[in-house]
Amino acid sequence: MNTSSFAARNAALIAVGTTCGIAWAAGFRGYMVELAGPASTFGWWGTFGALLLPGAIAGGLLGWAEALRRTGGRPGWRWLALAPLAFAVAPMLMPGAVAALLTQGLGGGAIAVALMALGGGFALSRRGPLWGRLVSGLVSATLLAALALAGPGIAGPALALTEPRGAWVAVLATSFVVLLALASSIPHRPIVTVTARAPSDRTVQPESGAVR
Repeated sequence: MNTSSFAARNAALIAVGTTCGIAWAAGFRGYMVELAGPASTFGWWGTFGALLLPGAIAGGLLGWAEALRRTGGRPGWRWLALAPLAFAVAPMLMPGAVAALLTQGLGGGAIAVALMALGGGFALSRRGPLWGRLVSGLVSATLLAALALAGPGIAGPALALTEPRGAWVAVLATSFVVLLALASSIPHRPIVTVTARAPSDRTVQPESGAVR
């Protein structure tokens, strides 16, 4: 495969990752609406700058990681495993966000989501020491369980797990985080060794002229 083909494939994977990241963030915003209820508000920075933009960044970086993985990797490419940190960093750029985190705990959920993605991605990668993956998986699973059970404590009995709506919200949050963890495992996966077929390897069937 020539250089232009590699570039086109890489660009396509980055574009797919960016699109998936935006879709993930937009869907997760729906979960946040369920928790906040009528008090939920939408703002340009809070919704687009602090959630959709980091979703696009994280998705694009993970798409790039997959492109590099399929082409033999590059020096330091596994640092792209930190892509989910975009979800924790972006909200902290809002005015007063750091003070609100330290005094009221606001924004802690975004940090928890990033940690679950990082730990879950490493645990699911099947790469690295077993004990490290077990610890990462246990911490991520504990945070995920807390997230799934948080509905009633935040929004009241309407989101209790015994209620259809509460059960749906728990499934929504759990499935979103597991999906993000699966995507976050990409930079940990084994690289694909690139082997190119020479033109002389192509043979033509005399009867049909088909190339194989």
